[in-house]
Amino acid sequence: MLNIEKILLPVDFPNPSLRVVHQAAALAHHFHSEIVMLHVVTARSHAAGVPEDGPELAAWDMLAEMVKGAQNNLDQSLGPELEGLVIRRVLLKGDPARAIVQTTQVEKADMIMMPSHGYTFNQFLLGSVTAKVLHGTECPVWTSAHAEESTVQEFAIRNVLCAVDLGPRSHQTVSWAAQMAAEFGACLTLVHVTASAEIWAPGGSYVNPKWKEQLVGDASQHLAELQQDMGIKADVLIGSGDVPKVLSQAAKQTKADLLVSGCYPYGGNLRIHGYAIICAVPIPVLSV
Repeated sequence: MLNIEKILLPVDFPNPSLRVVHQAAALAHHFHSEIVMLHVVTARSHAAGVPEDGPELAAWDMLAEMVKGAQNNLDQSLGPELEGLVIRRVLLKGDPARAIVQTTQVEKADMIMMPSHGYTFNQFLLGSVTAKVLHGTECPVWTSAHAEESTVQEFAIRNVLCAVDLGPRSHQTVSWAAQMAAEFGACLTLVHVTASAEIWAPGGSYVNPKWKEQLVGDASQHLAELQQDMGIKADVLIGSGDVPKVLSQAAKQTKADLLVSGCYPYGGNLRIHGYAIICAVPIPVLSV
């Protein structure tokens, strides 16, 4: 059984990713989790109204300001969604990535939930702060690179997609995906991306059918053995070639609400494509 007692939620001010806050609220309600809302104070947030130091900063109600900002953006649901949750705010100064990693350790968080790009944390760009956090912690990280492209609506997990590279961490990745699916009564699909079966030659390229058949056959057998070993049953998709592109297509095909991937912090095929996957897949990615 998943035990997510504490969620670390890094937020920006004055432009928090409201979609990720909604997602964190949904998980916190389900798992009865405490939310630790972290803001790393910068010159930009001071310019937006965050007090400089002392009693004023200690008394500043970041949560109330976020709800007010959401209402100004015609999102009336954030306040009610946060009601009943245990939310504690932490304000720090310094390097954002280091602050996130250190707070994760101090708070013993079970999950980090954060956006992946935009103007958060003073140009919070994929490949910078997000990359450092993924490399700096073994805590599962929920990222949502496309959070601001979707309208704020009730978040639900009905279909879970799990990227499996058949490496040494595959059991852990599939275990997380299977438990998330079980928690929310969602359908589970395992997807594996083989090497490309295309052969380039003068005049273009063509697919070697025998090579493709062997790659797909081997992957199918390994996935079947993995499911039998773990005592689970899931749908299976097998693609080849461009990993982020195939996973993006699989997410759309299965109407997935969440992709679980074992892309960090150790080796493996998914690790190589980890940040490209987060960018390409139009749904939240949980790196475990």
